[in-house]
Amino acid sequence: MSWGVTVLFLTAAVLLWLIGRDNSDDVIGLLEKIIAITAVMLVVLLNRSVLLEGAALLIAFLLPRAHRSPS
Repeated sequence: MSWGVTVLFLTAAVLLWLIGRDNSDDVIGLLEKIIAITAVMLVVLLNRSVLLEGAALLIAFLLPRAHRSPS
């Protein structure tokens, strides 16, 4: 995997971690964090599964957002 693709996936994983941390729905937030950690592990350990990692990150970014009720 080229350096550009590696940096792109690591940046997406960090962004997904931050989105998961700010998500008001605990389950979706935890799922986003798990996918972010998995993406980092795939880059660091395997460094070959671009299609799998890209699909997981795309699905994670398309997860529904929890709406906060106005208080």
